[in-house]
Amino acid sequence: MDGKQRADIKPGMLVKIVLKEDQRTGEITEGYVKDILTNSSKHPHGIKVRLETGEVGRVKEIVD
Repeated sequence: MDGKQRADIKPGMLVKIVLKEDQRTGEITEGYVKDILTNSSKHPHGIKVRLETGEVGRVKEIVD
């Protein structure tokens, strides 16, 4: 799944995100979702989440 639908993402899921500072390079960061920050049901660039590490970025892929 590509992470553009809020309903597909739940806290505790393993996801791959792109951090704000990595948007130019597209570098992927992997981690577990702590909070979902996007309020709308979908977003064309991916739902914004906070990982358990505190990093914030947009979901590019849902791993599990």
